[in-house]
Amino acid sequence: MPPNTTATTGDKPGKSGRKKGRKARLIVLVLVLAIIGGVAYGAYWSISTVRASFPQTKGSITLDGLSGPVDVKRDSYGIPQIYASSDEDLFMAQGYVQAQDRFYEMDVRRHMTSGRLSEMFGKGQVKNDEFLRTLGWDRVAKQEYDSKLSASTKKYLQAYAKGVNAYLQGKDGKDISLEYAALGFTNDYKPEEWTPVDSISWLKAMAWDLRGNMQDEIDRALMTSRLGPQQIKDLYPEYPYSRNETIVQEGQYNELTKTFEQNGGTSAGGTSTSGSTGTSTGSATSAVQSQLSGLYDVMDDLPTAVGVNGQGIGSNSWVVAGSHTITGHPLLANDPHLSASLPSVWYQMGLHCRSVSSKCQYDVTGYTFAGMPGVIIGHNGNIAWGMTNSGVDVTDLYLEKLSGDGYLYDGTVKPFKSREETIKVAGGTSKKIVVRQTSDGMPLLSDRDDELVKVGKKASVDTAAPDRGDGYAVALRWTALDPGTSMDAVFAMDRASNWSQFRSAAALFDVPSQNLVYADKTNIGYTLPGKIPTRAKKDTGSIPAPGWDSSYKWTGYIPEDALPYEYNPSRGYIVTANQAVIDPDKYPYTLTTDWGYGTRSQRITDLIESKIKGGGKISTDDMRQMQLDNSSEIAKLLVPKLLKIDIKDKDVRGAKAVREAQDLLEGWDYTQDADSAAAAYFNAVWRNILKLAFGNKLPKELRVKGQCLWVDPADTTGPADETNKVRECGERDADQAQPDGGDRWFEVVRNLMDDPKSDWWSTPKSLTRPGASDNRDDLFKRAMIDARWELTAKLGKDIDTWSWGRLHRLFLKNQTLGTDGPGFLKYVLNRGPWKLSGGEATVNATGWNAAGGYGVVWVPSMRMVVNLGDLDKSKWINLTGASGHAFSAHYTDQTGKWVKGELLDWSFSDKAVDKGTSDTLVLKPGS
Repeated sequence: MPPNTTATTGDKPGKSGRKKGRKARLIVLVLVLAIIGGVAYGAYWSISTVRASFPQTKGSITLDGLSGPVDVKRDSYGIPQIYASSDEDLFMAQGYVQAQDRFYEMDVRRHMTSGRLSEMFGKGQVKNDEFLRTLGWDRVAKQEYDSKLSASTKKYLQAYAKGVNAYLQGKDGKDISLEYAALGFTNDYKPEEWTPVDSISWLKAMAWDLRGNMQDEIDRALMTSRLGPQQIKDLYPEYPYSRNETIVQEGQYNELTKTFEQNGGTSAGGTSTSGSTGTSTGSATSAVQSQLSGLYDVMDDLPTAVGVNGQGIGSNSWVVAGSHTITGHPLLANDPHLSASLPSVWYQMGLHCRSVSSKCQYDVTGYTFAGMPGVIIGHNGNIAWGMTNSGVDVTDLYLEKLSGDGYLYDGTVKPFKSREETIKVAGGTSKKIVVRQTSDGMPLLSDRDDELVKVGKKASVDTAAPDRGDGYAVALRWTALDPGTSMDAVFAMDRASNWSQFRSAAALFDVPSQNLVYADKTNIGYTLPGKIPTRAKKDTGSIPAPGWDSSYKWTGYIPEDALPYEYNPSRGYIVTANQAVIDPDKYPYTLTTDWGYGTRSQRITDLIESKIKGGGKISTDDMRQMQLDNSSEIAKLLVPKLLKIDIKDKDVRGAKAVREAQDLLEGWDYTQDADSAAAAYFNAVWRNILKLAFGNKLPKELRVKGQCLWVDPADTTGPADETNKVRECGERDADQAQPDGGDRWFEVVRNLMDDPKSDWWSTPKSLTRPGASDNRDDLFKRAMIDARWELTAKLGKDIDTWSWGRLHRLFLKNQTLGTDGPGFLKYVLNRGPWKLSGGEATVNATGWNAAGGYGVVWVPSMRMVVNLGDLDKSKWINLTGASGHAFSAHYTDQTGKWVKGELLDWSFSDKAVDKGTSDTLVLKPGS
């Protein structure tokens, strides 16, 4: 049974002492709902319904299960700092407080990770549930809980669950969240108790969205239907090691290289010195087209956990040594780039033992996920740390040759492991599915969609491939499908007090692999933890591989003591922004061949270097200003060329208007401020360059859904001219299509700039109004013209009214009912728009997809700067607010400041926390 909860005293929102203005606003809300939703809705959505779920933040509440009183101190933004005298009390209170603010979000997350969304939202989620059941995240999480995690971690997870359940006891759905009241119109769903496995499963969802190059594997294979090997290589250029610095430059790799060479070039677990982004054997690429198209469709429908289904995931984190700072102590900055969600994926809080001892070991503050105990990113009294996605290759897709009830492996038919799953559907009939896995645990993703089991009968295969028979299946190998110890790592990092302890803690963080930066009062460091597979075949990780050949299987994992790290480098700073971790010529293992291309990381490096070389010292505010840098690196390359393009009256209709737009680029400093007309025009030109040179030549599976071209079905090299044409329409959602305009495309264009006659610059006259182009400058001219007319349509004829922010807008949407609910609910739950500065592959990475439009797709989901000289002078901000309740004062109260680039004070010491405390709630033990 859950613990008893009793509210004894306190000012819960809704008492008579509340301001009349708030009450008036709620009455207006009810009237609006009555008008929009009808009288029945208006009657149901009363003031009490809206306010019922607001948390009590003052007075006291009795919780059975506590061993002593716990203080919950909230500041004016509702951010809680919890004070307890034992570890179990601390994490029980964390569970209670997070449930107060975010339980609906927590509940949706656990239904997603367990493949049970249909229980909440009905038959529209059955396909998603089928796919998620096939992945089996919750099953792996249970294995972790049963056999992998330490006794102390289990104890903390149990305490956290006890706190969540204490909050839930005796409450109906409408008492917990407005969304449950809305679900009550169509569903009798009632929240169930929280379990420790529910918390662990969320790490699997995080790992899925940070899974590395799986999307690139799919895209490269899909490209083979239209592009040749060299063309694909053009679109996946090598990392520019000579221009953009790697993360580790002075780290511990020389001994590894020496050992590697002494072993004859054989790394533990297989040979692997470099990767490949070319095509694989004919059996793997030519047979995979229809399967992967279907796989993409299934994946694209999944709700995102923390990212855009693996696309555009990035982050900045860097640390500067005390020798270069005003305080004489290190500064550490972090801003993870994730999907914009409401509420934000992050939850800010502090967890404090009144006296740190063996009984109560924590004094830590930072960002965590609602539904998980501990702190993921932040600092304690001794150290600080930040994270960015490493992007290492931890997923592989395999084609499997089906044979009867099994699959072919090295000439022998092996049986599948199978299990039956029952999906319960709100308001509908349950559905049973069978999940099949290979003997080494790879789930068959192709079982979840009809297209995935239809092998292209027209696809040719080489003589080494087995006969396709009834078709090839698609299976997934992924490190997160093996039980791990990442939950242990969270608590170990929260307790760590020095570099050695931090490294030991990080070693437990096996999935997802992250770049971790570190600072204490005198030292800085970097380490790369994680389970990273080794492969015998160097190209196994770049495209789908033949599963019937054992030589393509994983051979092991890079040893923990062979993973790169760096400690107190002589340059005095470390930058991680998804660039290459280490030069492959200096490291014996392949981490991935699909890095980010280092645009953001090099810009951050340049900003730090310019400050240092100028004799200056870096301040906390300097770190903040660097986070807000809006400079466009691709504009620096292209604008000088664009300004040389001659737009002649005789050649171009409306040439004067185009020249007027071109003039915006004269003297532009390449800064993408929200009020910049030049930034708006340049990004429109960039979008049109990409469309003309590359987008129109990609297969339909990669192009934007609904955008159609006339193509020659007999010609696989690109769009048709004027004969033998068929209409072919794109199939991918706008925020997932290619070319997305990220820094991979920066590198593609950079490599082609000195080849003005490249075939990529050639376009047939049928595609845009001005006519054909067969060289770079003609294509640039056409892009400038098309951009002018596009912005005229979007922003008006008068360029004086143009601004980047009018195109580049952020909408915050509730990820369930705010996305797919009725109109009046979207109005109630969603917020925005906001006009944003920044852009793609910019340090202020407000990402947009050039194939689909200019709207913001991902953002710096939070920003923080930790001052190790005085922790109370650290700064932080969240994308939204502490609360998940739509009409709480803390729903989006940080967003306005986030948009402006402002940071909040981040109190840590008892004195500073007390000074900033607005509300105090005491949780008392039961009798």
